[in-house]
This record gives sequence, structure tokens and C-alpha cells, in this order.
Amino acid sequence: MTTIKQVAQLAGVSFTTVSHVINATRPVSAATHARVLAAIAQLHYVPSALARSLKSQRTGTIGLIIPNNTNPYFSEVARGIEDQCYSAGYSVILCNFGDDPARQRNYLDVLLGKRCDGLIMAALAAADGEWLHAKKVPVVLLDRAPQGQAFDVVDVDNMAGGVLAAQHLLAQGRRRIACIGGPQEIMLSRQRLDGVRVTLEQAGLSLPAALCRYADFTSMGGYQQARTLLALPVAQRPDAIFCCNDLMAIGVLRAAAEAGLAVPQALAVVGFDDIDLAQFVHPALTSVAQNTRELGRLTAQCLLARIADAGLPHQRHTMTPELHVRASSLLL
Repeated sequence: MTTIKQVAQLAGVSFTTVSHVINATRPVSAATHARVLAAIAQLHYVPSALARSLKSQRTGTIGLIIPNNTNPYFSEVARGIEDQCYSAGYSVILCNFGDDPARQRNYLDVLLGKRCDGLIMAALAAADGEWLHAKKVPVVLLDRAPQGQAFDVVDVDNMAGGVLAAQHLLAQGRRRIACIGGPQEIMLSRQRLDGVRVTLEQAGLSLPAALCRYADFTSMGGYQQARTLLALPVAQRPDAIFCCNDLMAIGVLRAAAEAGLAVPQALAVVGFDDIDLAQFVHPALTSVAQNTRELGRLTAQCLLARIADAGLPHQRHTMTPELHVRASSLLL
């Protein structure tokens, strides 16, 4: 690769003069400035980010670790994060660990080795919290945050989202409401189901174990669990299914179609996240909306503030969800 000294030789100046031109750290005459820029263009010189970071103690990079990059929810949140970071002069390095804790730790090592200025983690294994805290790198936890960790957290009121979904289904006359949650060890999934459960109990109903299923956060997971629910005897079969994310709800729509059940007449379906795809499936999916882009922007803002001032008290920003009602649950 071309070096700064080669640029200096071609321009007939010292390498410190080249540095001043690149970094605008000292006035340089117009003629010298033009020669340096011409040499840079001729040699296709690219300043070393590593050298700059050693001098400034900043790399201008943010590490983003997510559990599943095939989930549109994380893609949309990542876009909000990237937009905010880019406008602040930072680049984002995205790592997908596929819900594998060992892979997550490996990516943490890689990002720390690259001297990222801060990390955003959409999931964190509880066992890694103390280890990561000892690294003294700015960290913001997004969404799946284990309790008792000394980090900034940005999330959504998951229980309130479950309440919104259950209240809507009850208002539509649904009484046998089933739920398909994510993996049971993930707290946000439990919180969403708790919101449904509490709302049903307040209405004098219950969420029986037979109507509460669990899957991974994928369309196939929702589809498979919906098939078991819809195979129940007619008297026990649900008239509504709430899913802990939109991908699972889309799987439910397919299972209902295969079972010959009209949505929403025979079965109402509600998801969570309100990904862009939710309004384009048929019927359009009712979903608890998190405003994913804004969630991403807020997370990035929180991390940039932590980078600027490591002494800030730790904060938790919890966004309030909204229910976006569409054809999958609304009886006209």
C-alpha cells in the first residue's frame, strides 16, 4: 500500500506537511496543498485508520452485535443505529451471532481487538456481563438485557405491549386466546405473555397451558406451533393467537390458510414489532409497534453520549409501544 512518505516524496514536501493537509491541523500554502492533493490522487493513497486511532485514541467505529440478522426487526433497528452513527461520523461493524453464546464471546473479542469506541448489544449472556464491564468499553444493551447489569439499556415496555394485544382481542369478542412465545429463557418474551395473562385474568379468563406454546422467533417456529394449536378439538381450539413477534405471526397466517380457517373471521392473529412486512402480508397483520428506526436512533444516541462522557449515570430508556390494528384481527 502507498505510504504517506511516498506521497511526500512525490509532492516534494515533508510527510508532516502531508499530515497537516490531510488532517487540517496547520495552514499550508495553496500551491503546496494542491501538490499534496495531486500526489494523493495519483498514488491512490488512503490514510491509515489504525495510525489515526493510535494518535487520537478513537477509531470512529461502533460494534453492533445482534442475535439474528435474518429477522427484519433487527435489520430495521440496525438501520436506525447506522443512520444516527453515520451522521455523528461513526461507522458500524455488524456481527450476527446466531443465538450462540460462544460465537457472541468470539465477536466481542474481535470488536474489542479492533478498538471499537463503543458496543451496542441486542442480547447479552448474563455470564458475560461482569467480564465485559471490566473492559471499561462504553456499552448499551438493546432489547434483551439481563437484570442487574451496570450498563445503559434501551428497550420497550414489553408487558404493556402484551396488554394492548389482549385488550384489543377481547374487544373484538375473542375469548379463547392462545399465545406463541419465543424461547422461555428470553425475558422479553415472558413479559409479553405476562401482559396477555394479566389482562385475561382481569377479564375473568385464563391462559391455559394448552394454549401457550413456545418457539424460536421465526416464521417456521410460529407455523409449527400454530399447526398444533389449530389441530385441537373445535371446542378447545383458539379463536385468536397472539405471537411474540411478527415473523411467528406470519407463520400462523400460513397455518390458518392450510387449515381452511378464515382470518380474522375464524381466527384473529396479532404479532409484535410491526416490521415493514406486516402491512404487506394478506391479510395485513395487526401488530404491537415498537417504532424500530426510532429505537435504533435512541440506542445510538445513548451510546454516543456514553462515549463522550464515561462518567454519566447509567440510564434505562423504555419506549411505550402502540397497537397498529389491521385486517388480521379486525372484524368489520
